[in-house]
Amino acid sequence: MTILGIETSCDDTGIAVLEVTEGETPAFRILSNAIASQIDVHQEYGGVFPSLAKREHIKNLPITLKKSLQESGVEKTDAIAVTYGPGLAPCLWTGINFAKELAQKWNVPLVPVDHMEGHLLIGLTANEKSQNPKPKFQTNLNFQVPNDVFPAVALIVSGGHTQLVLVKDIGDYQLIGETRDDAAGECFDKTARILGLPYPGGPEIAKQAADFKIQNSNFKISLPRPMMHTKDYDFSFSGLKTAVLYDYKARPEQERQSKEYIQEMASEIQQSVIDVLLHKTMKAAEEFGAKSVILGGGVSANDELRHVLTNKAGAINVKTLMPPKNLSTDNGLMIALAGYFTYKANSYEKNPENIAATPNLRIA
Repeated sequence: MTILGIETSCDDTGIAVLEVTEGETPAFRILSNAIASQIDVHQEYGGVFPSLAKREHIKNLPITLKKSLQESGVEKTDAIAVTYGPGLAPCLWTGINFAKELAQKWNVPLVPVDHMEGHLLIGLTANEKSQNPKPKFQTNLNFQVPNDVFPAVALIVSGGHTQLVLVKDIGDYQLIGETRDDAAGECFDKTARILGLPYPGGPEIAKQAADFKIQNSNFKISLPRPMMHTKDYDFSFSGLKTAVLYDYKARPEQERQSKEYIQEMASEIQQSVIDVLLHKTMKAAEEFGAKSVILGGGVSANDELRHVLTNKAGAINVKTLMPPKNLSTDNGLMIALAGYFTYKANSYEKNPENIAATPNLRIA
């Protein structure tokens, strides 16, 4: 079967076509994965401006659909999956309304999908180059669900969410911890803005941190690791942002604008976030007897986070599963993938008219 995935929860318009060869172990093939980014639109605001995001989605949806169908070589799919939450309500509604009209036109089922489940499930996959070099967008998905994956602990980190989820099986989730204020990605964005770095902040912080050399440590920056040793699995990153601001303001202007200071501060910000995220993730993995740790969300593209997680999990004989970096950020493919499993489980609202945006949807 083929399934179309539509993603409009925030500022990326993603539409993908996924082909599934069904069997005891289903095989997946990416036929297309088109994304229209809005970064240039929101850069001057230092974050996503909802009304502008809605406008851009309305403009981009028909264009992205046309591109995705042309790349896939199909005229319609057997089902449509669409994000219905969590996310920004104006953005979610644009995708839902577009999907409803398309499902009616094609006369196919419409499957509402939890955005966070999409990030979680795409973490179970690994990209493999297609044997056929043409067209270049055709890629196989090796869906890894061997017997020794579950139970798993999923760390989902993005601009809007930081969550730890106990995954007992596909579709069986328990939220065990989440941020009480700023998400990790949001912290990166806000601290990058303090340092004068452009939006989105995560890649910029990572870039500056990668250029930092320990022998150039002239500023002795030491940031807190908020809630790192609390007995729960919750997170808090607003205090880290405040600590960065206080340190920055305390420095002479020439010092705080120097390349060396920005690189050292970026390195400490990144390390603080990673230390907290992985301390709690490893603690949860041991407590719940996890056989694997799944990493997902836009921040999962961070090289240092991927590297340290792999080492820490390996040290306690736990598998590490994470998406290819190009599938870490929001995309229609992860919605198509999650939509397929929801469709097969027959656990969704069958009447499209009852599907509504749910901005504060919770995965459990």
